[in-house]
Parts: sequence; structure tokens; C-alpha cells
Amino acid sequence: MAQTLPAAEPAWAAPDDQLDRLRLAVRDRVAPAHAVQWPAFDRRLRRHLGTLRDELARLYGERLDFESFLTGLLAEAFGHWVARDAELQALDARRELDPDWFQSQRMLGGVCYVDLYAGNFAGIEAQIPYFRELGLTYLHLMPVFKCPEPHSDGGYAVSSYRETNPKIGSIAQLRHLAGALRAAGISLVLDFVFNHTSDEHDWARAAAAGDPAYRDFYFIFPDRTEPDRYERTLREIFPDEHPGAFSRLEDGRWVWTTFHSYQWDLNYAQPAVFAAMAGEMLAIANLGIEFLRMDAVAFIWKRLGTSCENLPEAHTLLRAYNALARIAAPALLFKSEAIVHPDDVVKYIAPAECQVSYNPLQMALLWNSLATREVALLQQALERRHALPDGTAWINYVRSHDDIGWTFADEDAAALGIQGFDHRQFLNRFYVDRFPGSFARGVPFQDNPATGDCRISGTCASLCGLQQHDPHAVARILLLHGVVLAAGGIPLIYLGDEVGTLNDPGYVDEPGKRDDSRWVHRPRRDEVRHAQRHDPASDAGRIFGGLRRLITLRAALSCFAGNRLVSFWSKNPHVLGFMRPAAHGCVLVLANFSEHPQRVEAHVLSGMPAQANELIAGAPADLRRPLDLAPYQMAWLDCRGP
Repeated sequence: MAQTLPAAEPAWAAPDDQLDRLRLAVRDRVAPAHAVQWPAFDRRLRRHLGTLRDELARLYGERLDFESFLTGLLAEAFGHWVARDAELQALDARRELDPDWFQSQRMLGGVCYVDLYAGNFAGIEAQIPYFRELGLTYLHLMPVFKCPEPHSDGGYAVSSYRETNPKIGSIAQLRHLAGALRAAGISLVLDFVFNHTSDEHDWARAAAAGDPAYRDFYFIFPDRTEPDRYERTLREIFPDEHPGAFSRLEDGRWVWTTFHSYQWDLNYAQPAVFAAMAGEMLAIANLGIEFLRMDAVAFIWKRLGTSCENLPEAHTLLRAYNALARIAAPALLFKSEAIVHPDDVVKYIAPAECQVSYNPLQMALLWNSLATREVALLQQALERRHALPDGTAWINYVRSHDDIGWTFADEDAAALGIQGFDHRQFLNRFYVDRFPGSFARGVPFQDNPATGDCRISGTCASLCGLQQHDPHAVARILLLHGVVLAAGGIPLIYLGDEVGTLNDPGYVDEPGKRDDSRWVHRPRRDEVRHAQRHDPASDAGRIFGGLRRLITLRAALSCFAGNRLVSFWSKNPHVLGFMRPAAHGCVLVLANFSEHPQRVEAHVLSGMPAQANELIAGAPADLRRPLDLAPYQMAWLDCRGP
């Protein structure tokens, strides 16, 4: 006997007539065979449809076809919900009951390229025992989808969101890997490249050919008139690759390409683009992905006469996608990738937008503190810019696949008597070994003599001095990671840094990589160093052993969960300080960013208990006496009461 759909609720149960019409229209479009799946979908629809409708109405509500657009979007979302396997639907239910699960002090992230780290998906799966040994609960695999070769921007030029790069495996193997990781307690993270596609994507090819269904998916202009108008207020992102924000096609037309000429920006003013990318997002979620890194969020809406960065509509789009995920894939969370002014970074972080976010300011200021041996800018950032809304978390990291840019705010620097432009020039010189006495061996990225702009490439080990066997290099590496582990949120390790992997100068000999110095810090897995990780006499063993001790300690400290942090000024310009409050007392973190011993005077510690236990060394500390820190030493002082 055919199943019947539930009867419609009386009108009084839905005070918003439009929402009621939408729900009923969607219900009427689903086949009776799916009646069993409808109630769970409908419960979430009732909760989140108002938000989804309101956000999309800001963008498309004036269109006569707005309701039919929404109905079609929700019908497709229901199709993805029906296709979501039982294990993922069970995960959805658990995550809804425990929405702060990712705030745990046991969370630890790792990131790598599949091919460089393990060859293919099967190779990554074979590394699961190692990931568990390290303590990972979150694994970000760098872009895995089909892309043009050899120029792919590291995978960020996507040619198909439904096919993986055949060199690393199939969609079926990716789904299997996601399940294996989930069984091991590791959440899989992938990129959602939704600002642009590759010029080889079917949509782009159809648009270039004038297909009316796709003609407006991108910004294609017949001549330079409109591009010139836009570029009056745009900044260049990759001037070495192409000037401005547009690239010329072979037929003389111009297309918007914020980043590379083979990456065509999508036109979200068209609701069909939102709907198409929504389908791709939910298909990726159904592979078993638990976090999506929302790539280039600052650029996804364009408006003439503006910088086309951080526009209000970018936030609207994110909230709409988030509401759709709450309906059709509730376990899915968003990670913001916004390498912009600190005031703009935090605007993307909210439970209704991106639940987690990279913390580019902290990353940049860690390296600043190493170069200057002074912590004032970092201390200021922890005090003024660390707090986040409830239900969200930072992704704190020493480095990523990308370059290091000096993203501190000039006004913050000026408050400390630092001239932003001049200071950035110093940091650039220091980290590419153009400053006397520098321990760093980085490589410049997008060095622009006309503007003085430059960013830095390099592995953690090479930037910390391990390449030339600096005696303090290991301590610097542990110090940086120690701050990241102690400061809250989800700490993220670029895999290979935990054993001290060095720069790979051989990238210049590989097709498609020579002109992008970031490949110098994307080396292949160093099997020799990994084999040495348990040898305390080796650099790799000292780094790995030190990190494992910090990771284990952190996992046992419930006060290290979440983001809450209280700045603690050590009154020593070289020593960073902050407290992680507990129910009774706190853990006080002190970190010496100098190659010289430093002292924190007793009167500075007078508000702490007289006795504390220094957790890293496992030794008692008398806080009524001055506290001495060795070069690059970090101390975690347990000041919690009974």
C-alpha cells in the first residue's frame, strides 16, 4: 500500500502565510514514496525556513519568481536529505543535541595535500593509526576535486565538484575514507570553492559559448568599458599573474578573475548560481564531510563603486547557505577563510554564519613576535581581538598551505608606536633572510617593488632556523605550537611541521609550480623524519615528543576548552601571558619569545596562588619569587584550586 503524506496543518499553526505555502509546495513536490523521510526534514524546515527565506529575500526577493525559486531550492535540498545515508543522519541528530562538540580541548586539527602526504586516498586511510598517535580529531585535505593541469592554483580552480582528481582516487574512495576517519573519531574537512570555478568547468564553457542557461553565471563583458569602471575601486590580488581583476578571452571579451586568469568569478546576483552551488555543497556534505572551508568569503559579492570585498551581501549568502545546511545536512559546519582586516574577519564568525574561522591575526603576530622578540602586538590582539560569540571557535595555526601576510591593523600598531608600512617591510626582510642576523630562511611570495608588498613562504622549521641548524630552532617551533595549543579553539598543524620538515626548493622543477613560491612550504612527507619521531636525539624526535606532551596535557585540561582567555601582562616586553580560567582559579600561560633568559617579577604574580605546578616540566613553582624562563620557554602554571 502506498504511504500517504501527513495532512496539512491548520492555518493557525503557521502564522507566516508565505512560509506555509512554501512548506506545502515542497511537500506536494516530493513523491509519496518519501513520506517516511518528510517528518524529520519538515521539523528542520519549520525551524530554519524563515531564516533561509529572509536571507534570500534580501538578495532576490524583488523577483517575480522568488517563491518558485525557493520551492525548487528546497525540493532539491529534500532530495539531498533523502540521499543522506543513515549513519550521517544519526550524526546529524547527535550534533544537534551537542552543538558545542567542536569546542572540546581534545580537538586537534591537521592539514595536508593528499598526493604530497600519502599519494592517494588509500594512502591517507593507511595513515589513520599515525593520525591517532598524533591526536588528530579533524583532518583537512587540501582541494581534492577535479581541476585543470598543470595550472590549478593548488586545486582551487575546480572543474567539477562531483569528480575528484583522478590521480588521488575516486568519489567512492573519498566517501569510504570519510567513513573510516569518522570511525576513528576524526572529522573530515574539505574546501568549498564557491567564489569561482575553473574556466574548464562545464558552466564556464557553456557561458563562454552563450548558452542562455549559463550565460549570466559569470561576469563576461564585450569590451573594457565595465571592467574599467569596476577597477577604479578594486585592488590587485595577484599582480604577478595578471594586472587588475579581469582577464581577456581569446575572442576579445573580458571575464572577472579576481585571482588567476583560469578562475572565473561566479555571479551571485543570479539566483540560479546560488541554487547550483547549493546543490554542490549538499552533495559534498553527503560524502561524509563535517566541515567546509568556505574559500575566499570576502569576495563573493560584487557591486560597482566598491572594493567588492566584505560587502554585506557576502554575509547574507553565508547565512543563507548555513540555514540550508541546518535543514538538509545539520552536522555540517562552516569554516571562514577571510584573510582581511581584523575588524572584518570577526564579522564572518557567528553560529548562523561560519561557526569556526581561521585566526590570521594571531598567526601573523606569532611570527612578528619571533622576529622582534617583543610581544606587545600579540598581547594587544589577545586582549582586544580574541573574544568570539558563543557557539563559535577560532582555528589557531602556526601556518597553512598559504603564504604569511602581515594582517595586523595599522591602527593597532600605531597605538604601540609602530608604523605599519615600515614594520611590514622589516618583517619581509627578516623572513626572507635580507636582514642581518635573521634565523629565518623564507622565500618571498608576490614581491611587488612598486607597492612594497610582499608575503612570506616557508615551512615552520625553515622559518624558525632549523634549516641552518640554529640551536634555538626546535624551541621556537615548540613555542609557536604551544601558544596555538593553549590559546583556545581548534589548533591546526600543517602535517610535516610536527617533525620539522624543511623547505622544498625542488618545486621549481615541477610543471605548474615554478612561478608560485608557496609550493616551497608544501613538501612531500619526509619519511626519514617521520621514522625519527621517537628518537629524542634527533630534531624530529625532539619536536614530535615535545608536541605530543603539549597535546596530551591540553586534552586533560578542561579549562582549555572553548575560546575564553584573559590577557595577563607580564610586564616583560619579551614574555607573552594569558590565563585560561577554570571553575576555581586558572592555568596561567607564559611564553618567552627571546633567545635570552627572561624574568617575570614576583609582584606581577602576586595575584596568583603562592604555589603552582608547572605542567610542562612537571615541577612545582613558587610564585612568591621571581619566575625565570629559559630562552623560548613556555610555562603552563596550574593555579586551579581544589
